[in-house]
Amino acid sequence: MTELFEVTGFTVLMAGVATLVMLPPGICVAWILARRQFYGRSVLETVVTLPLVVPPVATGLILLKLLGRRGLFGGLIDAIGVDVVFTWKAVVVAMAVMGFPLLVRSARAGFEAVDRRYEGVAATLGARPLKVFWTISLPLARRGVLAGAVLGFSRAIGEFGATVMIAGSLPGSRTLSVGIYRHAELGQDTAAAILIIAAVAIGFVAVHVANRLGVAT
Repeated sequence: MTELFEVTGFTVLMAGVATLVMLPPGICVAWILARRQFYGRSVLETVVTLPLVVPPVATGLILLKLLGRRGLFGGLIDAIGVDVVFTWKAVVVAMAVMGFPLLVRSARAGFEAVDRRYEGVAATLGARPLKVFWTISLPLARRGVLAGAVLGFSRAIGEFGATVMIAGSLPGSRTLSVGIYRHAELGQDTAAAILIIAAVAIGFVAVHVANRLGVAT
């Protein structure tokens, strides 16, 4: 039972941190896709959606190549004395990347549902674009944004492929999914079943909340 509480607590904490990390850029990207027409928009949409269709293991390998010490960004990160790969930070990165598309899709739907006339009236009255966003667009799209955050959180809870590639199965970076795989591989079916029940329970609550917010997955 000790492992259940430790792994579940760690997973929920990491998923929460990942959700907070992906929320600001996710909201920005969702608003841009909902409100702006520009060259390369379809490319941005495709890039955002890629984690949903690319095998998670492949995504994890890409992250490993980017953030590893010899990677594109790994050398810079290592130079400032920060370790990412095979630490809890890698878990957060993997979860954020995999949950990001769901957050953007729901938040975008929320922004698209906002009547542009309200934004137009505010702009006519002299409100600057940033003020219109904070006082009109975001509050009216809050249900979509919240649903996206919950869906991103639930996706982070269940993340396995990218996590195991960039964070491994080391003590201190073991999530529910990785724990389930580890126990199943060792033939410890009872321990795996306990973690499965915990994962299903958390996922059920998260998806139920997202559905109650009224935004389709």
